[in-house]
Amino acid sequence: MSIACRFLATSSVALAIGLMYGSPVNAEEVVCHYTYGGETRQLRATPVDSAYSVRAIEVGSYFRFRIVFQNRPADLAAIKIYTYADRDDGSVLVHQASYPYPPIRGKQSTCGFSGLQYVYEPVRDGELQYWCEWKKSKPGKAPNGRQA
Repeated sequence: MSIACRFLATSSVALAIGLMYGSPVNAEEVVCHYTYGGETRQLRATPVDSAYSVRAIEVGSYFRFRIVFQNRPADLAAIKIYTYADRDDGSVLVHQASYPYPPIRGKQSTCGFSGLQYVYEPVRDGELQYWCEWKKSKPGKAPNGRQA
């Protein structure tokens, strides 16, 4: 079963709220689209100061998925994706990917900066597919005409 890759044309909630109130918005986020068991969902991550503050989410009953997005300091700036197998005796790392910040996108990429990734859980034979994109909001005009 394959996950379709495409760029979403939706704006972020943060941008909409910022435009409503006329405050500057310069938010950025990483959005990972993941498929497991025929169901596709999204996980969004905003920049954090410490990788230790980011928890993994449960994906089905066999996987845990984690995005660590750090945009500062420069020597730690990166986007890291972790996938764990959730076993009876604890989580085990089965996949890790690291990408530079800001991520490099190919002109022909339809699956974001990560490309389409397949992760396999070796004991239960589970498969997780994902791809990630980086979104950066740009300031725009607020409804009252002021520069946001």
